Amino acid sequence: MVSVWRRLLPEGPGRALGEDALLTAVIAAVSASVALLVEHDGRSMDGLGWALLAGSVLPLVLRRRAPLTVLLVVLAPVAVYHRLDYQHAAPFVATAVAAYTVAAVGPRWRTLLLGAVVLLVVLVVWRGNGGGPALKLLRISGWMLCVIAVGEVTRLHRRLLAAARERAERAERDREEEAARRVAEERLRVARDLHDLLAHSITVIGVRASVASHLLTTAPERQDRPTLVATLDGIHEVCQDARAELRDTLRVLRGDEDEPPGPLPGVDGIPDLVRAAEESGALVELTLPPDAGPLPGLVSSAAYRVTQEALTNAVRHAGPGVRIRVRLAREAGALRLTVADEGPPPGAARPASPGGAGLGLAGMRERVRGVGGTLTAGPGPGGFAVTAELPLPSEART
Repeated sequence: MVSVWRRLLPEGPGRALGEDALLTAVIAAVSASVALLVEHDGRSMDGLGWALLAGSVLPLVLRRRAPLTVLLVVLAPVAVYHRLDYQHAAPFVATAVAAYTVAAVGPRWRTLLLGAVVLLVVLVVWRGNGGGPALKLLRISGWMLCVIAVGEVTRLHRRLLAAARERAERAERDREEEAARRVAEERLRVARDLHDLLAHSITVIGVRASVASHLLTTAPERQDRPTLVATLDGIHEVCQDARAELRDTLRVLRGDEDEPPGPLPGVDGIPDLVRAAEESGALVELTLPPDAGPLPGLVSSAAYRVTQEALTNAVRHAGPGVRIRVRLAREAGALRLTVADEGPPPGAARPASPGGAGLGLAGMRERVRGVGGTLTAGPGPGGFAVTAELPLPSEART
């Protein structure tokens, strides 16, 4: 039955008009049957009666396009029809459908006004026909008010469904946006981790490889074999450390729960970073607080990564022999980190910078911003300075 209905009335802008036309035909058949078959003590149906009855039914074709206008057009012939005392039950269905449509599309004030108008019309027709039992008036008025009430309930139900649908669509959009945001944040986090790891390791390897190359090419007959061996061993250690950190990062990305990743690097690892920079030829002065106290893991990790990137940039851009000051202090509820270099040593040429914009400063700012801190970076006395303020929560929050 549904498939037949869909074939008769396909989807499209004209489907509503087709449905209303079919409903009007059914109502016309019902009204005509009632007028012919139901006994009535009043006036018999004649040409005028059929014309008034048709005038009360045919406008329903446009009931959804202009509901209020259709109702007024229907009420005019219906009032005359009842005043002339034709079969009173015949136009009831048409009147009820028109009143229901107006109530179903609202607004509420119009529904209340409609109820008052219908009661007024019923009262005028009843008095015009000589009155009669009050029970009959109440019965007719009650049926019409029930129809209007059903239309109002339908309107409220549709509005609730529309609101629920809108909330569901909004929630779905929010979920999609949240998922996209989480994916973007995770992509940035992975990019930062890989950049910090690979940039530091590759820089250290490059510096030590250049030292080994220098030892092999400058004076082969007077090679400093212990220094050469130590340099190559250092390259091997850096490769092992980089491989271990890369394995932990990839394990997190793959969601491998069988073998949990190691702990996040923190301020305890800063002396190792300083030692690696010194082995690369830098002269580093490290100042640590006598007792840093317990630090949140994310703050400690951010301080480690900022120090790692700042040392890497100093060695890369200023070259071996650069003097670097690393200072870590706990001040006024915040962890203050300063990494400043003095630029290339006197008489040394500044190493050529690689082409393209670097991602180190952006990564440092994102890490510091992620824990609610601030980072400043720019030229210092003779070189470059990076300062990070990392807020520390209270002991209770920690």
